[in-house]
Amino acid sequence: MEVKKINFLQSYSSILWLLGGIIIGSIFGLVFGEDVLIIKPLGDIFLNLLFTAIIPLIFFTIGSSIANLERTEKLGKLFFIMILVFLATILISAIVMICAVYLFPIHEDIAIARVPFEEITSGSAGDQIAKLLTANDFFELLSRKSMLALIIFSFLIGFATLQSGEKGNAFKSFLDSGNEVMKQLLNIIMKFAPIGLGAYFAYQVGVFGPQLLGVYAKPMAVYYAACIFYFFVFFSLYALVAGGKIAFKVFWSNNITPSLTAVGTCSSIATIPANLEAAEKMGIPAHVRNLVIPLGAPLHKDGSSMSSILKITFLFAMFGKDFSDPMTILLVLGITVVVSIVEGGIPNGGYIGEILAITVYGFPMEQALPVAMILGTLVDPIATLLNANGDVICSMMVSRFSEKTKW
Repeated sequence: MEVKKINFLQSYSSILWLLGGIIIGSIFGLVFGEDVLIIKPLGDIFLNLLFTAIIPLIFFTIGSSIANLERTEKLGKLFFIMILVFLATILISAIVMICAVYLFPIHEDIAIARVPFEEITSGSAGDQIAKLLTANDFFELLSRKSMLALIIFSFLIGFATLQSGEKGNAFKSFLDSGNEVMKQLLNIIMKFAPIGLGAYFAYQVGVFGPQLLGVYAKPMAVYYAACIFYFFVFFSLYALVAGGKIAFKVFWSNNITPSLTAVGTCSSIATIPANLEAAEKMGIPAHVRNLVIPLGAPLHKDGSSMSSILKITFLFAMFGKDFSDPMTILLVLGITVVVSIVEGGIPNGGYIGEILAITVYGFPMEQALPVAMILGTLVDPIATLLNANGDVICSMMVSRFSEKTKW
């Protein structure tokens, strides 16, 4: 029992530290009021360090990941079906969350001041899409305002390195090395997160008042309820699609260990061994489970998809922007897919992914990012459950569609 306790504390240590910082910051804000403005620079320093690390981090992470894809390009049909299943479940989970925030709107409880935000430059739809997807000069890629353009450029660099073969090995080593260095840099910066977020939260509570503490309660309740609903209802539907009643029984009788592992470790990567063992017991072919589950850990994130919708909805309400426009919802779905993929290969990638959404909608980064980070910290355990356990159910569906597996 002692070993399990130690492992649990180690797995949740970063979340516990962040929550500790937020709680202490809240107390400071309640006690000292607007006098906490003196510690706000600590939050600003943390955010500035994070902002400056984002650009090279995304470039090296995506470029390195694509440059090392030789093993998957030979799998053809299986890989194609896997990607379709991943995209379908990510979009379904996002739509479920959109329905949840419409049924239980959170805008009435937002007490944060309505501050102006940066509108995307006006122009024709084609011009806006071009500015969103590309930059007209290389140096503009180095700004976080060109986040989506940087992601696309990084993908292209990775594919170009992949196509270069042996001649590109030196550059691939450079990408791999840069990727590792930037991961370590982000880990160093995130050690300052409890202090930075604590200072920011102290500032919010001190300036906007103790009513702010209740602002996060309803979004949290909506998110956890929606995730529990999605976990039991939609995972059951996916199992039925994968093989009817028999697959339903096989899935729910073998996913207990992966579920507990996901909640206990709060890590999709750490849940891979439990997922592989469960998939083997379910009778999923080795070549399917050995592809879908390891790749699903970084690429397939239903829980992160739902949390992305929650954060964007919260920010729309916070800044008084309408979320009901159909084009807005379509753009949100597209961003959610990109965020779910991008954050998978990056430590603390949920925070990085949300910067993309904040940038696209023109919200002021200094006000919006800490709020998204706080929400992400609070919803992380159940998000990890959906992220990790969803890989098992996806491997069942991929097996069904590609191998005609019958349980």
